[in-house]
Amino acid sequence: MSEYLHPYVVFLPSEQKNKILSAIFGSKAAVDILKFSLAQGISNKIYQKDLIEKLSYSNKTIIEHLKTLTRLGVIKEEMEKTEKQKRTVWVKSYRLSDLGKWFALLLAEENDLSRKEKVDILQNIFKIYIQWVKGLSEKLHVNKKALEEIFKEEMR
Repeated sequence: MSEYLHPYVVFLPSEQKNKILSAIFGSKAAVDILKFSLAQGISNKIYQKDLIEKLSYSNKTIIEHLKTLTRLGVIKEEMEKTEKQKRTVWVKSYRLSDLGKWFALLLAEENDLSRKEKVDILQNIFKIYIQWVKGLSEKLHVNKKALEEIFKEEMR
């Protein structure tokens, strides 16, 4: 196979895996919300009014998907105080959770990410994977020294 394959990695909470996958990939609106978040910057806030202006979905559809994605832990809801016409107004904002970032990154093109973002992703993946391997090795009573030797060999 001569085409370049990108190794996509997603860490899912096992008890909600099916609900999360269905909520995101069962709806074009949810995918578009993730793409919008990615375009704004993977760690930046997004606002309901911006989603309604930029995406071709009704306010009701956007709100439904924001609630579902929040409930499943894909995005986090925040409240922030702003000044509008000399009045203090509370506005909901949303930000991708760590889980949400992984899903958004599935939709990203490698060229869309800065070098720093790629380095951060690599380090985060490595840390999570090592934690998972450590836990599994303890559960299976695998000698950690053997795993350490494999690691050293592969890093040469």
